[in-house]
Amino acid sequence: MFLRDYWYVAALTSEIETKPLSRQILGQHVAIFRTESGEMTALADHCPHRGYPLSLGTVVGEHLVCGYHGFTFDCEGHCVAVPGQERVPGRADVRRYVVVQQGAWVWIWMGSGPPDYSKLPSTPWLVDTGNWSSVAGVARIDAPIELLVDNLLDLSHETYLHNGSIGTPEVATTPIEVEVDEVANVVRVYRHMLSVECPPFYSRTTGLVGKIDRWQDIEYFPPGFYLLHARIAPPGQPPDADGTDDHAFHMKILYGLTPSHDGRVYDFWALARDFCVGDAEVDVFLEKMQTSVVQEDVDALNVLHARAQAFPEVAEVSVKIDRGGLAARRVLRNMNQPVVNA
Repeated sequence: MFLRDYWYVAALTSEIETKPLSRQILGQHVAIFRTESGEMTALADHCPHRGYPLSLGTVVGEHLVCGYHGFTFDCEGHCVAVPGQERVPGRADVRRYVVVQQGAWVWIWMGSGPPDYSKLPSTPWLVDTGNWSSVAGVARIDAPIELLVDNLLDLSHETYLHNGSIGTPEVATTPIEVEVDEVANVVRVYRHMLSVECPPFYSRTTGLVGKIDRWQDIEYFPPGFYLLHARIAPPGQPPDADGTDDHAFHMKILYGLTPSHDGRVYDFWALARDFCVGDAEVDVFLEKMQTSVVQEDVDALNVLHARAQAFPEVAEVSVKIDRGGLAARRVLRNMNQPVVNA
């Protein structure tokens, strides 16, 4: 069962062109495109005439023309023209999905009612190009969203799965703190590593070598938004008493977790940094490095899901480092419970 009354990342902004993009989100096929004036639009990817995908059609001006029989739709999903006749059938409209662009990401509202903008995650680091630089990408995982949540809430796997890029021994051995906001349904996991080795992911970009202080402060906003506040600093230099932290390097690592269908999930990611802003070489390095890290996760989660399907009788064993993931599972489970009015 999908949680529909939430915002999900639908696409990278760079993916949206006048040629429609087809994407399956929460089991629904959506065609996302720009009109010739640049307006971004998302319509149900299904022509009501014979069911041909509208994503295989053509944008003409401010309209999308079906590539099978030429039914024409405006940005609201209204069918405005049918070849060979003046009258347009009243049932020929298609659903329009509300989309919002935030820097490198495009969010979509999948709920049946009007969009709730209070639920739209805030990602200022993706739009503040004066103080932050960012790179972004997307991967598809042939596993359910729950496995990706587990992966992101327990970063101890970095020590082993990503030991050539972001993983060091201390990620697995440093204790974590977990907080759950039961009202807002937010799970937070904190790991502060002091005087540890600087992994290549950061040494190649910050210039720091040897020992560093490294903080990983996670916020998971179920169902589909994850934010990691990463702090890298010389040893023994915490933020100043007034909260300023100019002697440290900061990165916001964002993930959009968007279920596709049948136990598959899109893994949207973005890295925003407040150092080397505007440096194209750093952009290239981080994009290449993060793409490799994400692919390692994709491969691992695909294996885990395939093995779980083949051997469903094998039980899991959880330990202390799983507290964040287990808390997230519980929150998701509670959010899926139907509301019973007294």
